[in-house]
Amino acid sequence: MGGNGHAGDGLMLVLCTFPDLEAARRIGSALVSGGLAACVNLVPKVESMYLWKGEMQTENEVLAIFKIVAGGFAEFEQGLLGMHPYEVPEILGIEADAVNAGYLGWALGGN
Repeated sequence: MGGNGHAGDGLMLVLCTFPDLEAARRIGSALVSGGLAACVNLVPKVESMYLWKGEMQTENEVLAIFKIVAGGFAEFEQGLLGMHPYEVPEILGIEADAVNAGYLGWALGGN
């Protein structure tokens, strides 16, 4: 995986949308303080368009960008699923191929 060491030791970005800023803050804070994510960025007022049960939907949502240890995705996902208000939340993990060494060290536990 990239130049970040062996599998599981790299950084992963996880994208997830929330219905509002309050839910995103509450759940993001719980995941960071619980050690399942190094940090989260919240991007309010993202417009999402999708089909749900055959109907076109357009919603204002909050996009959360979590940074996690790549090997911790399963545990992170379970924690997020247990708190998320959506029936089928968007949870997309993307492994980071290139990360600043100082930031990577901080995110992997040097914080």
